Amino acid sequence: MGLGGCIILIAVGAILTFATDWDMQGVNLDLVGIILMIVGLIGVTTFSSIARRRRVMVPPASTTVVETDRHHRDGYSDGYGV
Repeated sequence: MGLGGCIILIAVGAILTFATDWDMQGVNLDLVGIILMIVGLIGVTTFSSIARRRRVMVPPASTTVVETDRHHRDGYSDGYGV
């Protein structure tokens, strides 16, 4: 479940707890809403802690490029005919 799903759980839980006055036999909608909000908050904290760990970046090791200049004498390219 991503961050959006956790926020949706919090919103649905808040709606069930604070914005409805339905009465269902055997189901306490206020308690269901509170449980959904708690699960959503746990999901948000878990998601943010995992995302924080993923953001830590190790700088790449620097590579050194050494270029050697070959001096060409008398048309020889390997340097042995001098």
